[in-house]
Amino acid sequence: MLSPRQQVILRKVVDAYLVSGAPVGSKALAADPDLDCGPSTIRNELALLEEHGLLAHPHTSAGRVPTEAGHRYVVDGLLEGHVPLPAPSEPLELQLVRREVDEAMRVTTETLSQVTNLLAIVSAPPLDTATIRHIEVLALQPTVLMVVVITSTGGVTKRLFTFERPVDPGLVAWASDELNGRLVGMGLGARMLAQRLHDPSFGAVERAFLDALSPAFTDLAETADDTLYVDGAARLLADHGVQDLSEINELLTMLERRVSLLGVLRSALGERDVLVRIGQENETPALRSLAVVASGYGLPARKLGTVSVIGPVRMDYGAAIATVREAAFQLSRFIEEVYDA
Repeated sequence: MLSPRQQVILRKVVDAYLVSGAPVGSKALAADPDLDCGPSTIRNELALLEEHGLLAHPHTSAGRVPTEAGHRYVVDGLLEGHVPLPAPSEPLELQLVRREVDEAMRVTTETLSQVTNLLAIVSAPPLDTATIRHIEVLALQPTVLMVVVITSTGGVTKRLFTFERPVDPGLVAWASDELNGRLVGMGLGARMLAQRLHDPSFGAVERAFLDALSPAFTDLAETADDTLYVDGAARLLADHGVQDLSEINELLTMLERRVSLLGVLRSALGERDVLVRIGQENETPALRSLAVVASGYGLPARKLGTVSVIGPVRMDYGAAIATVREAAFQLSRFIEEVYDA
């Protein structure tokens, strides 16, 4: 346990290091009006904080820098409410009203990256949480049809079907009406979906035609990939949050392949509040020189996705936590309205 004075000094070192990126000395801290002690007392406290592993003492300087454990101590105080979170440097205004979910994800990601100046990543709700809003069966050529499915969240999927013989236009129009009447409002992952396409009253031609088109619906949820929206990778690299070329390559590969990144973000779904992973706390090698701040969003009874930022360990955690938390809150309100519609 740290004394109140040590807690204040640690926060002051972290704040000063965040601004300057340089070691913080006892003389600079002694000039702070919030500290009512002299340089010798502060030097003693800095030495004790170093013994606790919260500060490091570079050989070339008399000042101290916070370690990952030091950042973690301050972050825990922010998450537990012992230290008030600062207001974001810029207000987070997500213009989400009347937008579809796909566009809302893009707006959230872009805005979050701009406000924090960090790499922002938002994972979209799984496709199997949506319902079918509308279906179109379109004849592109006499033997080529396209089935378009529009979901309740604004997602649009298209699938082409090729037939050996020209398809009767009347059969195409019948199928479009029949599919909308039977499937609109059903969830993409619903087990009853396939059963709705089979009706004993259909003639052999109609039954065979719907069977041919059924993969456009029955395979949709199974083949859908998790969608990630990413913005700000150039900012992260330009600000030297990644230390060397190998780490840059690992991070870019992770962004491209997404699998390991999705695993990191999904861990935030089990958190009651904001998830913070600092440096070596990250199991993924590409993130071990970085920090991740993430929060889940979604419905009251189920989180559907995550809002997150990735940046250097020398990050303004207070602002990042507050901004990610606010983005998740606003996105959750939007999602509730869309899913209740």
